[in-house]
Amino acid sequence: MAASYDELEPWYEHLYAVLGGLLRRALPPGGAGERRLALDAGCGTGFQTALLLALGYRAAGIDLSPGLLAVARRRHRDARFVRGDLQALPWRDGAFDVAVSCGSTLSFVEDPARALGELGRVLRPGGHLVLEVERRWTLDLAWRLASALAGDRLGYGATPAEARQALARPLGRGIWIAYPGYPPLRLFTRRELDGFLARAGLVPVRAWGIHGATNLIPSTILHRPRLGARLARVYAGLRRLDRALAGTVLGRATGNSLVVLARKAAAAGPPPGVGPARPGYPSRPPSAPPALDAPAQEGA
Repeated sequence: MAASYDELEPWYEHLYAVLGGLLRRALPPGGAGERRLALDAGCGTGFQTALLLALGYRAAGIDLSPGLLAVARRRHRDARFVRGDLQALPWRDGAFDVAVSCGSTLSFVEDPARALGELGRVLRPGGHLVLEVERRWTLDLAWRLASALAGDRLGYGATPAEARQALARPLGRGIWIAYPGYPPLRLFTRRELDGFLARAGLVPVRAWGIHGATNLIPSTILHRPRLGARLARVYAGLRRLDRALAGTVLGRATGNSLVVLARKAAAAGPPPGVGPARPGYPSRPPSAPPALDAPAQEGA
C-alpha cells in the first residue's frame, strides 16, 4: 500500500483533518531547548509524526510495514523510525512524554489490551496518549445489515448472518468484523476501551467522536477515490456538522471513530515493565531498548 497510502479517500480525508485539529489542541507544546519526546505508534508514512514535529517534539515512529517506514524516513528526516510491533515496544519504561496511535491502528492489533499496556509502560507518569479506534455501535453496522439483506448492494461483503451476528450480545464487548479490502478489524465499545486503559494505568481525560454525521452516507461509498459532484456537496455539509458535534455527547455516541485523550497515572498499575496480569497477557520484564536517536532497526 506504500505507493498509494497518501492518496486519501473521502473517508480518511475527513478523519485526518479532524484528527489534526484535535492533536494540536489536546497535546501540550513540545517545548524549546530540551524538547519533549513523542511516539507515533503505527506511524504509517508519518501523518501524525509531522504534527508532533510541528508542535516542537522530538519524534519517533514505529510501524510493521517497511514500505510505509521508507516513505516516512524520506519525508521526516528529523524523526527516528523503527520497524516493530505495538505489542512489544522496544523502548524503556517512561521514555516518552506523549504518544499518539491514530489511523485505527489499535483496531488491527491482535491483542489491543497488550498494546495499550505497552503504550502505558513507555509513557512517563503524567504523560499523555491520544488514541483513535473504530467504535462498535455506529450507523455503519446498520448499513452493513441493510446491505446484506439487499444482496450486498453497498459492498460490505457480509452475509445476513454475519451482519446480524455483529449486533448480538454481549453489547458491551468489542467484536472483530471483516471489512472489504482490510485485515480483520476490531470495533471497540467505550466500556471495553476504558477497561483496557485502566489496566494500562491510563486515565481518560476527554473524548471525541468522528464520522457520526458523515456516516449518514455508508462508509463503503466514502472509501472510493472520489464522490460525484452532488454527493460531494452533501458530504461537505455533513463534514461541517460532524466537526461541530465531535466533542459533544451526541458526537461521541454516534462517531464511527472514537478519539480518547488519556493521561498516565502518577502511581498506578503494575510495576514498571510488567504487563497487567490477565489470561493471555503474560507479564514480561523490560527489554533493553534502543536509544531514541539510534539508527532505525528492521524487525525490532
